[in-house]
Amino acid sequence: MILIVDDIRANIIALKKTLELHNIDVDTAESGEEALKKILQTNYCLIIMDVQMPGLDGFEVVKILSGNKKTKDIPVIFLSALNIEKKYIFKGYETGAVEYITKPVDTDLLILKVKTFLKIYEQQNQLKEMKDLLSKEIKIRKEAQDNLEVKISERTKELVLKNEELELKNHELQQFAWVVSHDLNEPIRKIQIFIKIIKDLYLAKDDKAVDYVNRTIKSAERMQTLITDLLAYSRLSSKVQPEKTDLNEVLQEVISDFDYLIERKNATIKTNELPTIDSIPSQLRQVFQNLIGNALKFSTNTENPLIEITSELIETKDFESKLSPDGKYCRITVKDNGIGFDEIYLDRIFIIFQSLNDRQSYEGTGIGLAIAKKIIEKHNGLITAKSQVGQGASFIMILPLEYQEIK
Repeated sequence: MILIVDDIRANIIALKKTLELHNIDVDTAESGEEALKKILQTNYCLIIMDVQMPGLDGFEVVKILSGNKKTKDIPVIFLSALNIEKKYIFKGYETGAVEYITKPVDTDLLILKVKTFLKIYEQQNQLKEMKDLLSKEIKIRKEAQDNLEVKISERTKELVLKNEELELKNHELQQFAWVVSHDLNEPIRKIQIFIKIIKDLYLAKDDKAVDYVNRTIKSAERMQTLITDLLAYSRLSSKVQPEKTDLNEVLQEVISDFDYLIERKNATIKTNELPTIDSIPSQLRQVFQNLIGNALKFSTNTENPLIEITSELIETKDFESKLSPDGKYCRITVKDNGIGFDEIYLDRIFIIFQSLNDRQSYEGTGIGLAIAKKIIEKHNGLITAKSQVGQGASFIMILPLEYQEIK
């Protein structure tokens, strides 16, 4: 809405009708005092002000408006028939008016100016609203960021404390595992010794008693193996510095350990050249020991065991990665012609204490592959398997040639 201020009623009515024909809302005042009162009570977007009025003239009214925080930004157009000299025009602009029009007025030009200032006023209001919204948004985001930083700081402190607590618990668990393994192994060893003495001295002629004793000895051996495997699994939590390792030497040591079993089962082991990598040799020795041991254990009764161990350099840490002579990773495959397994159980075979086979027919604790997986992951590598029932199994490992700290 705009306000027309003039002490001549006829002028106000004529101008009001003209503006209303152009869909412009109009309010009127017939004196400076009345104008001030209305302006302070109502929000106007433009004021058309006559200069010459009784009491407060137009200059005085605009000067008062310019000093008021609420009204200082309202645009004012002076409209005068008497004060048309340059000094009055200059004074009008000095008091804060945006335009000074002398009479007789070109109505079309006045309408155009009014519409222009109304449009400017709307744009300024939109900019102001946008500025207010942006200020609120900035404030909200700053508060959110401050809250987030506080929460992150609190969470970091919690994680540090939890990590320290976890390290302490790990250390205690390792100590516990060592003590338990020693305390359990010793009585089991004595049970085995005394049972064998009883068998040899007192039960040699009683076949049924010998059978029971043999079962007891076998159960004790399984318990001892389980304790040894659990201890090996717990040791993997400790930090050991990697070193340059020739995997060919590690593999030959493992094959040498299985000499008796290889000969007894008439097994064949084929290998190609393996790389030298940064690793913890004792741990990778354990991986090969578990994989080759499983291949010999889960062999068929109709075929002699055949184990093929191959290695190739690849570009990326991916089972399907392309070969590359300059690759930074190696893909090692341990393939056998044993009983195999159904791949729907692939996720289970690397979980501790999980076994897919009858433990009466195939001895084991179900920890070997879990140990292998944990070791490979500690070396920042990957392990998986491919198999079909009765078609053998292939265990595939991806290892970096150079040490990579796990993040």
